[in-house]
Amino acid sequence: MPLRRVAGQPTWLLSQANHRAQTILQAAFAGAGARTYHYRLMAALEQYGDLSQAELSRRTGIDRKDVVHALNELESGGLVVRDPDLADRRRNVIRLTAAGNAELIRLDRVLADVQDEVVAPLSAAERSRLAELLGKLAGVEGHTPPGVTRT
Repeated sequence: MPLRRVAGQPTWLLSQANHRAQTILQAAFAGAGARTYHYRLMAALEQYGDLSQAELSRRTGIDRKDVVHALNELESGGLVVRDPDLADRRRNVIRLTAAGNAELIRLDRVLADVQDEVVAPLSAAERSRLAELLGKLAGVEGHTPPGVTRT
Protein backbone atom coordinates (compact mmCIF):
# COMPACT_ATOMS: atom_id res chain seq x y z
CA MET A 1 0.00 0.00 0.00
CA PRO A 2 1.49 3.38 -0.99
CA LEU A 3 1.95 6.11 1.56
CA ARG A 4 -1.19 8.26 1.97
CA ARG A 5 0.79 11.47 1.66
CA VAL A 6 2.06 10.61 -1.81
CA ALA A 7 -0.50 8.15 -3.22
CA GLY A 8 -2.65 10.77 -4.95
CA GLN A 9 0.14 13.13 -6.00
CA PRO A 10 0.61 13.52 -9.77
CA THR A 11 4.38 13.05 -9.46
CA TRP A 12 3.88 9.73 -7.65
CA LEU A 13 1.22 8.55 -10.08
CA LEU A 14 3.30 9.53 -13.12
CA SER A 15 6.29 7.73 -11.64
CA GLN A 16 4.28 4.57 -11.01
CA ALA A 17 2.69 4.66 -14.47
CA ASN A 18 6.11 5.21 -16.04
CA HIS A 19 7.59 2.31 -14.11
CA ARG A 20 4.80 0.02 -15.33
CA ALA A 21 5.16 1.25 -18.91
CA GLN A 22 8.96 0.87 -18.89
CA THR A 23 8.71 -2.64 -17.45
CA ILE A 24 6.32 -3.66 -20.25
CA LEU A 25 8.47 -1.91 -22.88
CA GLN A 26 11.76 -3.45 -21.74
CA ALA A 27 10.26 -6.94 -21.63
CA ALA A 28 8.73 -6.60 -25.09
CA PHE A 29 11.96 -5.36 -26.66
CA ALA A 30 14.00 -8.02 -24.88
CA GLY A 31 11.58 -10.63 -26.19
CA ALA A 32 12.10 -9.23 -29.67
CA GLY A 33 15.89 -9.46 -29.28
CA ALA A 34 16.41 -5.70 -29.15
CA ARG A 35 16.87 -2.85 -26.72
CA THR A 36 15.00 0.42 -26.56
CA TYR A 37 18.28 2.24 -27.30
CA HIS A 38 18.50 0.35 -30.58
CA TYR A 39 15.02 1.44 -31.55
CA ARG A 40 15.59 5.08 -30.62
CA LEU A 41 18.85 5.28 -32.57
CA MET A 42 17.39 3.66 -35.68
CA ALA A 43 14.27 5.83 -35.44
CA ALA A 44 16.43 8.96 -35.30
CA LEU A 45 18.44 7.85 -38.34
CA GLU A 46 15.26 7.07 -40.25
CA GLN A 47 13.73 10.43 -39.33
CA TYR A 48 16.74 12.74 -39.68
CA GLY A 49 18.99 10.85 -42.09
CA ASP A 50 22.68 10.20 -41.59
CA LEU A 51 23.98 11.66 -38.30
CA SER A 52 27.20 11.80 -36.34
CA GLN A 53 27.43 9.89 -33.07
CA ALA A 54 27.33 13.16 -31.13
CA GLU A 55 24.23 14.32 -33.00
CA LEU A 56 22.55 10.95 -32.40
CA SER A 57 23.24 11.42 -28.70
CA ARG A 58 21.67 14.89 -28.75
CA ARG A 59 18.63 13.88 -30.80
CA THR A 60 17.83 10.78 -28.76
CA GLY A 61 18.86 11.89 -25.27
CA ILE A 62 21.12 8.84 -24.98
CA ASP A 63 24.51 9.35 -23.32
CA ARG A 64 27.39 9.37 -25.85
CA LYS A 65 29.08 6.32 -24.31
CA ASP A 66 25.83 4.38 -24.51
CA VAL A 67 25.39 5.52 -28.14
CA VAL A 68 28.80 4.10 -29.03
CA HIS A 69 28.03 0.77 -27.33
CA ALA A 70 24.58 0.48 -28.95
CA LEU A 71 25.99 1.44 -32.37
CA ASN A 72 28.61 -1.28 -32.03
CA GLU A 73 25.79 -3.77 -31.49
CA LEU A 74 23.72 -2.39 -34.37
CA GLU A 75 26.72 -2.34 -36.68
CA SER A 76 27.66 -5.92 -35.84
CA GLY A 77 24.10 -6.91 -36.80
CA GLY A 78 24.35 -5.08 -40.12
CA LEU A 79 21.65 -2.59 -39.10
CA VAL A 80 23.79 0.55 -39.34
CA VAL A 81 27.02 1.52 -41.07
CA ARG A 82 29.64 4.02 -39.92
CA ASP A 83 31.23 6.04 -42.70
CA PRO A 84 33.87 8.75 -42.38
CA ASP A 85 32.33 12.23 -42.50
CA LEU A 86 33.49 13.78 -45.76
CA ALA A 87 33.40 17.26 -44.20
CA ASP A 88 35.33 16.23 -41.07
CA ARG A 89 37.39 13.03 -41.25
CA ARG A 90 37.78 13.01 -37.44
CA ARG A 91 34.22 11.86 -36.99
CA ASN A 92 31.90 9.19 -38.35
CA VAL A 93 28.48 9.53 -39.89
CA ILE A 94 26.02 6.76 -39.09
CA ARG A 95 23.67 5.44 -41.76
CA LEU A 96 20.71 3.09 -41.39
CA THR A 97 20.99 0.09 -43.71
CA ALA A 98 18.12 -1.62 -45.54
CA ALA A 99 18.28 -4.37 -42.89
CA GLY A 100 18.13 -1.66 -40.20
CA ASN A 101 15.07 -0.13 -41.81
CA ALA A 102 13.38 -3.55 -41.92
CA GLU A 103 14.27 -4.08 -38.24
CA LEU A 104 12.85 -0.67 -37.37
CA ILE A 105 9.57 -1.60 -39.06
CA ARG A 106 9.50 -4.90 -37.17
CA LEU A 107 10.11 -3.08 -33.88
CA ASP A 108 7.39 -0.54 -34.74
CA ARG A 109 4.93 -3.42 -34.41
CA VAL A 110 6.44 -4.42 -31.05
CA LEU A 111 6.12 -0.82 -29.85
CA ALA A 112 2.52 -0.59 -31.07
CA ASP A 113 1.67 -3.72 -29.08
CA VAL A 114 3.33 -2.19 -26.01
CA GLN A 115 1.24 0.97 -26.38
CA ASP A 116 -1.92 -1.13 -26.52
CA GLU A 117 -0.90 -3.05 -23.40
CA VAL A 118 0.06 0.06 -21.44
CA VAL A 119 -3.25 1.83 -22.09
CA ALA A 120 -5.42 -1.32 -22.08
CA PRO A 121 -7.34 -0.27 -18.93
CA LEU A 122 -8.52 2.92 -20.69
CA SER A 123 -11.35 3.54 -23.13
CA ALA A 124 -10.57 5.06 -26.53
CA ALA A 125 -11.69 8.49 -25.30
CA GLU A 126 -9.56 8.16 -22.17
CA ARG A 127 -6.54 7.12 -24.27
CA SER A 128 -6.91 10.19 -26.44
CA ARG A 129 -7.34 12.47 -23.43
CA LEU A 130 -4.34 10.89 -21.68
CA ALA A 131 -2.13 11.47 -24.73
CA GLU A 132 -3.34 15.07 -24.90
CA LEU A 133 -2.68 15.72 -21.20
CA LEU A 134 0.72 14.00 -21.22
CA GLY A 135 1.68 16.02 -24.29
CA LYS A 136 0.72 19.17 -22.46
CA LEU A 137 2.81 18.18 -19.42
CA ALA A 138 5.74 17.24 -21.66
CA GLY A 139 5.54 20.54 -23.55
CA VAL A 140 4.50 19.02 -26.88
CA GLU A 141 0.90 20.21 -26.97
CA GLY A 142 -0.96 19.61 -30.18
CA HIS A 143 1.18 16.59 -31.07
CA THR A 144 -0.83 13.44 -31.57
CA PRO A 145 1.22 10.26 -31.17
CA PRO A 146 0.86 7.66 -33.94
CA GLY A 147 -2.10 5.37 -33.36
CA VAL A 148 -3.96 7.85 -31.14
CA THR A 149 -7.13 9.37 -32.51
CA ARG A 150 -8.10 12.83 -31.29
CA THR A 151 -11.73 13.23 -30.25
